[in-house]
Amino acid sequence: MEVGWATHIGQQRKLNEDALLILEAWQEGHHSLPPFGLFIVADGMGGHLSGEIASALAARTAASFILQHVYFSFLHRREQRANQPSLQEILSSAIRAAHEVVTAQVPGGGTTLLCALVLGNSAYIANVGDSRAYLLNSTSARQITRDHSVVDILVEMGQMSPAEALHHPQRNVLYRAVGQPGPLEVDTFRCSLVPGETLLLCTDGLWEMVPEEEIVKTVANAPSVQAACEKLIEKANEAGGKDNISVILVAPPDSSGE
Repeated sequence: MEVGWATHIGQQRKLNEDALLILEAWQEGHHSLPPFGLFIVADGMGGHLSGEIASALAARTAASFILQHVYFSFLHRREQRANQPSLQEILSSAIRAAHEVVTAQVPGGGTTLLCALVLGNSAYIANVGDSRAYLLNSTSARQITRDHSVVDILVEMGQMSPAEALHHPQRNVLYRAVGQPGPLEVDTFRCSLVPGETLLLCTDGLWEMVPEEEIVKTVANAPSVQAACEKLIEKANEAGGKDNISVILVAPPDSSGE
């Protein structure tokens, strides 16, 4: 895997309430394991330090849960049991564990939480909130996740266009987030990650500022995924940088060997 990441406070905020967590692991030798990657993006809410604490705490809690229930099992070569939870179920449980910790330790705080677990050429994704996952190729972007925002519901009902939603005053109001009162429903997805495609995880500080076609063009023309991350941050700031901006890009090896 080739991995890049970047985060920035933006142009109009006094504090960066986003959190990123990136873990990569390889094991070569007898009975080698497929490449393992865990990538987490969280966008904190709550003002003052509450959002910053909530996002960091949620990312660490989810990562700890996933490592314990997924990667450590792989390292010990444990047999797959018939009643063992699926990877999507483990990711959902990880986000719910983060929800419990944030609710207990950061009253009044909350955060989006987007987790991507990459094993070989498969990506398992879970999310709550409006941080997004996309699959990019050289010409197009496919949004994998769904925003848990009030305006997204209005768009689905046909009462608002996607363009209108981007400028609606309630566009950042979430009906589902880590730390909100009550039980938490988590969306999960699985997709293949093949050469020529790139997995993008980002907060709304990117996708609200930079159109999808510009994101695709920027990633396709960059010399590396790290350079692409830095260029996307630059473009979001040039467009106004109204929020914190965080980006992770994950690309599989080129099958040509280049």
